[in-house]
Amino acid sequence: MTSSPPPSSSHVPVDDNAKAPSIKAIDEPDKLQSYASAPGIVNDVTRVVDHKAERRLCRRFDVRLLPILAIMYLFNALDKGNLGNAETAGMTEGEALRPRIPYLMLIFNIQDLHFKSGQYNLLLSIFFIPFVIFAVPFSMLGKKFSPARVLPILMFSFGCFTLLSSAARNFGGIFALRWFLGMSEAAFFPLVIYYLTTFYRRGELARRLAIFYAASNIANAFSGLIAFGVFQIKGSSIPNWRYLFIIEGSVTVLFATFAFFYLPKSAAEASFLSEEEKALAFHRIQVDSSAVVNEKFRFREAIAIFKHPTTYVFLCIEICLGVPLQGVALFMPQIVARLGYPTVKTNLYTVAPNVTGAVMLLVLAFASDVTRLRSPFIVLGFLFTFTGFMIYASIDNVHQELQLAYFATFMMTWGTSAPSVMLSTWYNNNIAHEGRRVLLTSIGVPLANLMGLVASNVFREQDAPKYMPALITVSAFGATGACLAGLLALYMWLDNKRRDRRDGVTVQARDIPTDRLRDGPSSPEFRWFL
Repeated sequence: MTSSPPPSSSHVPVDDNAKAPSIKAIDEPDKLQSYASAPGIVNDVTRVVDHKAERRLCRRFDVRLLPILAIMYLFNALDKGNLGNAETAGMTEGEALRPRIPYLMLIFNIQDLHFKSGQYNLLLSIFFIPFVIFAVPFSMLGKKFSPARVLPILMFSFGCFTLLSSAARNFGGIFALRWFLGMSEAAFFPLVIYYLTTFYRRGELARRLAIFYAASNIANAFSGLIAFGVFQIKGSSIPNWRYLFIIEGSVTVLFATFAFFYLPKSAAEASFLSEEEKALAFHRIQVDSSAVVNEKFRFREAIAIFKHPTTYVFLCIEICLGVPLQGVALFMPQIVARLGYPTVKTNLYTVAPNVTGAVMLLVLAFASDVTRLRSPFIVLGFLFTFTGFMIYASIDNVHQELQLAYFATFMMTWGTSAPSVMLSTWYNNNIAHEGRRVLLTSIGVPLANLMGLVASNVFREQDAPKYMPALITVSAFGATGACLAGLLALYMWLDNKRRDRRDGVTVQARDIPTDRLRDGPSSPEFRWFL
């Protein structure tokens, strides 16, 4: 099926049953740009023309990419968040265990690490400094050499550092390892987001990111289950928390090796696609994701994203998101511990809230893609967080209101994951320039994680078990995030109306091919993706 591009309209009615001419074999990926049409596509048309062809292509991507990326992120979250589980098992204390196997003394300091007051929070905090510092440079390397190669290397690195954590002899050793762990995880999530934007349309992205990000919630739940199992080990010559690092680190390293050889660099180099499917995949991204597909990264062009005021609002929302997100990720075992359960049950009771958080994330993400709206679901997520923490803070005697207190922990997880995915999707949907997209993502995502510095320092030991200052602080950030997201959405809606009045026509963001939107809001045809 071929057609000349329309002069001004972005939607051309095409017969779904029309037969397309065959496409010549494509020897080089760069030559894809010379093909104006392929089965199911018409040049410059953003809407779906051949639903069957698009669905078939998306299913291929879903099967080949999402499970691997989800498992990779699951291990990313496990290796980052297992410190909380280890702490509940006495990592920071001393148990004066004596080795039954003498050579183990060469590898492990059998006693626990004897942390002083405040050192556990410092251990959590140090992770986020390299996490922010190295996010942008590592993301640039990922853009240059392909996320499909850089992501497994990063995964292999943080798996090794997790494994080495099991051999830490003192606070200084594990402190240094947490620094390198933060460095190796810095660009992971931003590169995954960018990687998926090179395979999926803007309207398909939220639910795919949600499936991927749900692995984080599952990881938190899975971490509790692993910890529950590991902490059942009796009579071991080494503390159980060391087994936690050994198991999780080893599996991470093995899976990273597999992923390095499995992930395709791009749709054009995907061995599981036919030449016609490669051409269709290229067209989809050209008109509904990127202005120039596989554009070379130029920092001078990318940094122009900071000329737009909305960029700073997005980053402020990331900050508001980061405090509850990291608070729940790092301190859920300690929050649940207030309910009065022993160590083993405390870790087990973190499973259900994290699982329901993943379910809520998927529900909101699918609803967002169906409605083609991001902002309302971001606001709703922030309100869930605010409500959950306020309920928990208002309970004086948890033993009398145990069910309500436990339900509040569910609401905390409902409101942290969804805004994270929606926010990343929101600004990626509004940026067609690939370099600017990866730059903003590599700053925004680590900035949210940097708020772990706030979370790890407001959950203070002296405030246990209620952590009232922390609960109030996290609630305040949630309320502020909801307000900022709502006001930004209002501005975008009003600006779209202004542009429609100027042009004398009502146009939706999804109607405009992204190859015309390289300059962002400066482009006359630009419309905000709400």
